[in-house]
Amino acid sequence: MTIPTIKHVRAFTLTGGGADYHDQAAGHWIDDHIATPMSRYPEYRQSRQSFGINVLGTLVVEIEASDGNVGFAVTTGGEIGAYIVEKHLARFLEGAKVTDIEKIWDQMYSSTLYYGRKGVVINTISGVDLALWDLLGKIRQEPVHQLLGGAVRDELQFYCTGARPDLAKEMGFIGGKMPLQHGPAEGEEGLRKNLEHLANMREKVGDDFWLMFDCWMSLDLNYATRLAHGAAEYGLKWIEEALPPDDYWGYAALRKNAPAGMMVTTGEHEATRWGFRMLLEMGCCDIIQPDVGWCGGLTELIKISALADAHNALVVPHGSSVYSYHFVISRTNSPFAEFLNMAPKADKVIPMFSPQLLGEPVPINGRMRASVLNKPGFGVELNPECALHRPYSR
Repeated sequence: MTIPTIKHVRAFTLTGGGADYHDQAAGHWIDDHIATPMSRYPEYRQSRQSFGINVLGTLVVEIEASDGNVGFAVTTGGEIGAYIVEKHLARFLEGAKVTDIEKIWDQMYSSTLYYGRKGVVINTISGVDLALWDLLGKIRQEPVHQLLGGAVRDELQFYCTGARPDLAKEMGFIGGKMPLQHGPAEGEEGLRKNLEHLANMREKVGDDFWLMFDCWMSLDLNYATRLAHGAAEYGLKWIEEALPPDDYWGYAALRKNAPAGMMVTTGEHEATRWGFRMLLEMGCCDIIQPDVGWCGGLTELIKISALADAHNALVVPHGSSVYSYHFVISRTNSPFAEFLNMAPKADKVIPMFSPQLLGEPVPINGRMRASVLNKPGFGVELNPECALHRPYSR
């Protein structure tokens, strides 16, 4: 069999409201007084968009093979990412065999070290990498999880991230992760409100339903420790991303001082095997949560997962829909998945990447059968009604 080569690489931005899941209309739970690193400034406390969380926008990468197959992926990177793909990374892809994924990743990463390593450059590399896996699956007529070695379980089970864990329980999820609303700048009153909200939710969902706090890098070690101990009374399962991503020493101290039985989790904004090596070797957390669209793509997530396995840590990827589902169902150290509830009131199950993707599966009663993920590649298509813009065509 002749292995196809990569013929064209194209990078697009996606225009229109809601194109990036950070770019939601006013009144959406995901932008309603969530504690952030900017919460210390009152003028940026109510809305994450006020300080620019939505400025990057969506990056769409398409890779066309010599046999006519096209793989694609979406991530966060927008016009900056499109420039990096078209003006720098394309040279490592066009003309290469579609199976050269490991070599291509190494060339993309090594060639961008002087201005990359993390952030938007790794987001961009992640998007290219996911598009390559999608392309390979389509050429071989296999789902990505089969390329990874096959499913290790018959179905996925999910917890739900959103503002209404009580409704998540009614929808069949195993747990609900709430955004923390008040950070250290709001003082003792804010801490009290956070714990009152948790107590109220615990009363609504009962004792057996998981409840977690997503702190989105907003706390300091003292506040996070106090919050964890205050939350222990209400059976908080874990405290997530409490500190800035680079504060490995703080995470290690938080985990050491956390209440017995409460887990410390982080990694959504960490990148590459080297960043996660720091988290694991320093004993920073019980669960790592890489985002496959931001950590280096699927090629890198495989390496990150192997590191976690060697440290007896679980891998539960952040959001990212089908891009993480194929990974989770193929790994024994990834026992459940996150569903990021994108309904404005968190009151129903809708596709995370709507309207970008067609055919995106969603959990039913908090579960998803492995057979749902058996289409070639990642099993989704780009919605032709989405307005694509290619700002740096060659």
